[in-house]
Amino acid sequence: MAWFKRTKKGIQTATEDKKDVPKGLWYKSPTGKIVDAEELARNFYVSPEDGYHVRIGSKEYFEILFDDNKFKELDANLTSKDPLKFEDKKKYPDRIQEAEKKTGLKDAIRVGVGKSKGKDLVVACMDFSFVGGSMGSVVGEKIARAAKYSLDNRIPLMIISKSGGARMQEAVLSLMQLAKTSVMIAQLAEEKIPYISLCTDPTTGGTTASYAMLGDINISEPGALIGFAGPRVVKDTTGKDLPDDFQTAEFLKEHGFLDFITHRRDLKDKVNLYLDLIQNQEIRA
Repeated sequence: MAWFKRTKKGIQTATEDKKDVPKGLWYKSPTGKIVDAEELARNFYVSPEDGYHVRIGSKEYFEILFDDNKFKELDANLTSKDPLKFEDKKKYPDRIQEAEKKTGLKDAIRVGVGKSKGKDLVVACMDFSFVGGSMGSVVGEKIARAAKYSLDNRIPLMIISKSGGARMQEAVLSLMQLAKTSVMIAQLAEEKIPYISLCTDPTTGGTTASYAMLGDINISEPGALIGFAGPRVVKDTTGKDLPDDFQTAEFLKEHGFLDFITHRRDLKDKVNLYLDLIQNQEIRA
């Protein structure tokens, strides 16, 4: 039987014979540009026509930063508890279990240690796909342990932030992570161990108020949203109209909050160039 039939209204395909385009073949950027998914991956998940940096997670950043994607994951099995017995639309343990099943992650951050252009590097990378990249006790603990590993082995630390802020389901326990992580970052500074902070889209709330802005250098990707409170809250508090580019990476760089903005394809080279410069080592081409 033919896969189509003609009618007075034109050619129609029988419902049972319709073919759906498989998901993931194409990506549409916010500016309306269409790009093949494989081409997007080859271009470091950046839309080649408009330069839009698609949100990616720890898996992709580890592929970009570690030589041959070889690394050892630290504290991979840490998971959140529910000491506050928190419940909103659903119980907190149920929310965590749902996020684990959806993402394949244990929490909103992963830590890996490996070689980047032949140099040892510890990378702690947040995943926005896990409960909005919210910072709870596991995120704070894994960052603290990553910093401790850097201290013990005198290896530079890089934290990649991508977060909606503190995790409300852990309330004050989440807020305690601001001080906890800041203390560990201060210890790195005392020992003169480099710490690089990469702010990606979005970096907001308690993350911005702690480790995300404490780097020896603070860098970002183009167009990333970076701030503490949202623009509407800032506007209502100050009573002033805000610039159109308020809280973008470009705005923060112009006002001295960031050292530089880098395209994702240049990230590995620029991180290692900085490390070579401050450690007085021969710069690799």
